[in-house]
Parts: sequence; C-alpha cells; structure tokens
Amino acid sequence: MLSRTAGNLYWIGRYLERADFSARLIEATQRLAALPSSYGGASNAWESALAAACQIEAFAATGMAVDEHEVTEFLTLNAGNSSSIRSCLESARSNARAVRTALTEEAWEAINTAWLEVSRYGTHLSSRETLAQMIEYVKHAVAAFDGAANRTMLRGDAFWFLNLGAAIERADNSARLLDVKYHLLLPRDEPVGGSLDYFQWTTILRTVSAMTAYRWVYNDSVKPWLVADLLIVNRQLPRSLAACYDEILRHLDLLASNSGRRGPAHRLATAGHAKLAGGNIDAIFAFGLHEFLTQFIIDNNRLGEAIAEQYLF
Repeated sequence: MLSRTAGNLYWIGRYLERADFSARLIEATQRLAALPSSYGGASNAWESALAAACQIEAFAATGMAVDEHEVTEFLTLNAGNSSSIRSCLESARSNARAVRTALTEEAWEAINTAWLEVSRYGTHLSSRETLAQMIEYVKHAVAAFDGAANRTMLRGDAFWFLNLGAAIERADNSARLLDVKYHLLLPRDEPVGGSLDYFQWTTILRTVSAMTAYRWVYNDSVKPWLVADLLIVNRQLPRSLAACYDEILRHLDLLASNSGRRGPAHRLATAGHAKLAGGNIDAIFAFGLHEFLTQFIIDNNRLGEAIAEQYLF
C-alpha cells in the first residue's frame, strides 16, 4: 500500500474518533455545568472541556468568553478550529475521497452522509435543542461508520490502518478525560469521595458509555480508584488504555507480518503495552495518577509520530 493511502486511512480513523469524543465531551460537560454554582460544578466545567479536548490555547486565541455557547460552537461548528466536529468530519470525508477505492460503498456513504448532515447546521448553533440533536446524530453516525467498516471491509492493510488511527486517538482521549477529572474538576474545598466527586466520576463513566460496564465488573458504588482501574488497566472495556494498546499492537503486528518488517513504532507499542499489562491501579495511584497519565499522553504522541515516520511518509 502507498504511504499516502495508508496516511489517509489512518487519519480517517483518528478524525472520526475525535469527532465522537468531542460530542460525548460536550454532552458530559452540560451535565457538570448544570450543577448550581454554589455546589462547585459550574464555574470551571467548560474550561475543563477545553482542557480535555486540548484546545485551551486555541480557544484563548479567539478572545471569546469561556461559557457554554462559545465553547460548544468552538468545539462543534467552528471552521477555524481544526479539531471541531465539523472540521473533523470534513477532514475525514476529504481523506475518504482520496482513497475512495480502498473503502467499501457502505463505509464511504457513512462518512459522506455524516458530513452532509452536519454541514447543514452551518457555523452557528441556534439553540440547545439543536446542539442536542447534532450531538446525538454525530454519535450515531460514527457508530454507523464503525459498523459499516467492520461488516464490509476486507481484513487487510486498509482496515488495519483505519483501526490503528482510531485506537491511537481513543487512547489519547481517554487519558485526557481521566486527567482532567482528577486534576482540574474537583474544587479544592470539596472532599474526595463526596457527593460532587461521585457525580463527576459518574459523568465521566457516562461520557465513555461505561456506566453499565462499571456495575457489571465491580458491583459496587462509584469509587475513583475503581473508575480509574476500569479506564486504564481493564481490558474488557474497549475504551480503556489497556484495550486500546491491545488493539494498537495487534494491528501493528498484522502490518508487520504482511510487510515482513518491524520498526520503531512496533517497539514503542510493545513497551506501552507491557507497561499497562504489568501495572495495577494501586501502583499507578502511588506513582501519581496525573503523572502517570501525563507520561502516557507523551508516550502515545511519540508512538503516533513513529507510526507516521514508519508508514505514512
């Protein structure tokens, strides 16, 4: 496969995963911001959303106020934000058009339809109801593409690069979401394990559609260390860091076996996989959850760069 084609497929996976995460993040932030300001949840919820999306500096450059309307428009329809939902779907569609023959008809139609539907919203949100409709549509559209790709694409290079990009992006998003909750959201005068802390962790679980999974796995009330355990080292949850690295390593192994070559990307993925496989949540908390997640994000970005150098240039 040509490196340009591989790059297009890899970034389709990343852009769609990013669009889905932004939709879920906005939905979760609305719940957090709905808390009374005296309860501590409303004041920094939208700033935390920007931090989770790694968009604080980009948003600050616009000069807009950090409030619900401005932040939601920036994360959804702002054409100047390369990571907005609109921009992600546009970029995914552009990449898909470039490799149209590598995708099945069903996969292409899922991307194309998603872009056409979201583009109809224009560049401004008319109401919260409109935002809610768009958020639901984006989540269903990305799921529709996943279903189309998994049901119709051959298990070969195209499918592997597509899913490799999605797994890299998903790992980054899960780590950032956890770090924002642990490091930024809880007010300093609010006790860990208090009612606000419980509500925020529950919201994080709902953001990644893991509330039911949590109850099945732990059969316990929501506890910070158990949520972290589920989202970091529990391989049963598709969005956990460990599950993402299972998928990353598997797809890199398949690509290596197909080409007969391994490189720096495979070594970095193997090291990251081993670190998660050998870790336990007590050791991670002893080391420092924020420190662990910060290093994970750095290492994950380094892996993404290695994949680009090895396969996409």
